[in-house]
Amino acid sequence: MGKSVQPLLAGVVTALVGFASSFAVVLAGLRAVGADDRQAASGLFALCIGIGVTAILLSVRRRMPITIAWSTPGAALLVSTGPVAGGFAAAEGAFLVAGMLIVAAALFPVLSRWITAIPGPIASAMLAGVLLELCLAPAHAVVQVPWLAVPVVLVWAVLYRFARAWAVPGALVAAIAAIALAGTDRPLSGGLWPEPVLTAPTFTASALISIALPLFLVTMAAQNIPGIAVLAGFGYHPPIRPLLAATGVASIAASLFGGHALNLAAISAALAAGPEGGPDPKRRWIASATAGVGMIGLGLAGGLAMALVTVSPPILIEAVAGLALLGAFASALVAAVTPVEGRDAAIVTLVVTASGMNLFGVGAAFWGLVAGGLMYLLQRRRPVRRSADTAQPVIETPSAQAGAEPVVGAGLRR
Repeated sequence: MGKSVQPLLAGVVTALVGFASSFAVVLAGLRAVGADDRQAASGLFALCIGIGVTAILLSVRRRMPITIAWSTPGAALLVSTGPVAGGFAAAEGAFLVAGMLIVAAALFPVLSRWITAIPGPIASAMLAGVLLELCLAPAHAVVQVPWLAVPVVLVWAVLYRFARAWAVPGALVAAIAAIALAGTDRPLSGGLWPEPVLTAPTFTASALISIALPLFLVTMAAQNIPGIAVLAGFGYHPPIRPLLAATGVASIAASLFGGHALNLAAISAALAAGPEGGPDPKRRWIASATAGVGMIGLGLAGGLAMALVTVSPPILIEAVAGLALLGAFASALVAAVTPVEGRDAAIVTLVVTASGMNLFGVGAAFWGLVAGGLMYLLQRRRPVRRSADTAQPVIETPSAQAGAEPVVGAGLRR
């Protein structure tokens, strides 16, 4: 393959995989917080345009493969949050504030330090709790619509084994084929081309606490920080603050048309920044810029994507979204429970977040962070006693209380 062609093909693949593997999550999330079909299609279109323009500008300016994506964990958060007081206009207000917080994190590094100061198990557990509901959807779909869901799951499983990057796009194609063969009595909603819908945002306390703050946290912790690490892993070290500022400004612009959040790509970034992006690392920026062009083109398919969602059983689209998120859920769960220190707090965070509880109009993700944080502080404040044989402090851990050997000189990891 020619050196000039490989980055272009890598960019096309990056755009196709990024769009097809998670657009269903985005549409499900926007609809969950009150968007109608036109508003959801508009939000998807705005995100694609924002991704494309930002990726092209940053890649050309920095001559690095800087790939941009929508916040897939953020979209899953919207599914778990559900409707908020004030409807979709209030959700848009929360999207706008989340974008402003990303810009603030770029201007004031202390905000980024606060994010990284959240104990890793708690942050990962909140993400796992947010993703759990959608990850259960494939199992529910097999029970509710087996004639549609079983072929989708089988195609996904086979491709996951032999061509992992194409597993979710393949499952999507299988879903389209299954719907076409089975037929549908659901009416087609909207046109096949996206129509930008400008909605004046409103601001409510419940939406800001339920959506804006958790959306900012998961976008930073689960997307931007890993995205920076992916670039560094391939030898690219761009200045971070301009990148965060650019994605924050793009998020603010997209929010006015229904988009929830943009960020540095984490998983799909490797397709452009790695060897697949070309043999010459100095030319791999062409791959990310091409991916940006591809996302703009795919944004024009937002209306068609919304049409597919409207004619499909909702559980089937959620099943495809759940298959797309299984890897992210597994990674978050492992990161949450692997460290012994903070494991109890992580489990509390996961359970409360996954419960879907809504208290005082505030969603479960916020309460999961609160409950897990309180549990973490409670564990840290356990009294420290001195060993009779040594001068080292002995902190009683859950295993010690159960009769196992106490951990000498142990402390809870920050």
